[in-house]
Amino acid sequence: MPAAGGITFAGIGDEAAPDLRGQLAAVSALGWHAVELRTVDGVALADLGDREFDAAACVLASHGTTVAAVASRIGNWARPADSDFGLDASELDVLARRGAALGTRFVRVMSYPNPGLTDRDWRRAAVGRLRALAGRAAERGLVLVHENCAGWAGSSADRMLDLLDAVDSPALRLLFDTGNGIAHGYDPYPMLERIAAHVVHVHVKDARRSGAGPVYTTPGTGQARVADCLRLLVAAGFAGTWSIEPHLALRPHEARPGTGDHDGFVASGRALVALARDQIAPHFPGLTVHEAGISRDGSR
Repeated sequence: MPAAGGITFAGIGDEAAPDLRGQLAAVSALGWHAVELRTVDGVALADLGDREFDAAACVLASHGTTVAAVASRIGNWARPADSDFGLDASELDVLARRGAALGTRFVRVMSYPNPGLTDRDWRRAAVGRLRALAGRAAERGLVLVHENCAGWAGSSADRMLDLLDAVDSPALRLLFDTGNGIAHGYDPYPMLERIAAHVVHVHVKDARRSGAGPVYTTPGTGQARVADCLRLLVAAGFAGTWSIEPHLALRPHEARPGTGDHDGFVASGRALVALARDQIAPHFPGLTVHEAGISRDGSR
């Protein structure tokens, strides 16, 4: 594993397989030791029964795989700004307990799609909900990581910075997904230039534009400027996890649950390692790419 201050490679497991053992098999095929959890057997982590969760935690422990983050449904495409806030509060409470059991603090969130509110009211609702959730997260030792995806602040650097200022809590930080700009109609690199100092977790995906919508590709082969984005993060001093989310088979927002692509996941992971070795490390003396991540000053 990379030393403190380095970068760990991981992946959102259900992109490879619906079942946990299949997810871990894909991670192991890459020589990686970390996974990001979203669903197990098609069930969101917070919705697993206690027995099923305990069994999953045992499998992870016996496998020696750490959990880099959990990808929640809080504020996502299915929960607009007028949805039942109790769903999000309850999910966070469950994930606080389960995150502690799994040894992870990061919970992926979004900032609530607009159900037809004015921009002012949409902002008020999104900020108010995330301020309340950040307060709960801080009490429970969690950090909410807001993704540049669905919601009020999803596609605007100005709004992300406004959100961080308005919530004003160390329990809210940013997650940057390299490929979401292609799907949502903006250039990801200029956004990242504005927010890089606040990014603590990264999703790595790539895509190219087409008339029928984004076509997802392995990292470095699309139009998302993945190498440029990752170099910018390294230059900004990023330390944490780069987690692949290939979207080659599973796209939850398109209601395609229960599928996965082991081979595509592994190909995407290998592409990330190659990209880090060939296009990122040469720009930074003292940066060393290992099978499972990146270390600084050549130390593991």
